Amino acid sequence: MTAFHAVLAFVAAQRGVELWLSARNANRLKREGGVEVGQGHYPLFFLVHGAWFASLVFGVPADAALRIWALALFVLVQIGRVWVMVSLGRYWTTRVITLPGRPLVRRGPYRLIRHPNYAVVVAEIALVPMIASAWWIAVVFSVLNGLLLAQRVRVENRALAPRRDLPSDAAI
Repeated sequence: MTAFHAVLAFVAAQRGVELWLSARNANRLKREGGVEVGQGHYPLFFLVHGAWFASLVFGVPADAALRIWALALFVLVQIGRVWVMVSLGRYWTTRVITLPGRPLVRRGPYRLIRHPNYAVVVAEIALVPMIASAWWIAVVFSVLNGLLLAQRVRVENRALAPRRDLPSDAAI
């Protein structure tokens, strides 16, 4: 196994854990009265992200030289991913699920930017291919992911708007 394949194995394992955690949290949120929105575009993320991963597996030569700067940035992005997930805790999911009447999370990176999870995904979609100098994969899938995220952010902003003026999430 090459170093790049080890990165891909890490990403695949991480995605598996995230999907499990997301399903667990989504089920809990729905039992508590959470309302899911944006289900129509959700399968497109699987399509685009799956194609991104497949292009990395099949489109990058096994002996590709690693770009250490991109690998280092990828590691930093993973720290950001953990920060996002810990900050959201039981509210973290890959779906858009809102709990009417509950305050928004405003701790961690959510104090700084509105959609830090998407910033992590944007960085990762670009950085993983750049680790192996697969610039075309970085560009193509950054554009496709950006188009999807533009729709996703609109849907999420509309869903969360009624909760923006609620008190702090300190009691959550």
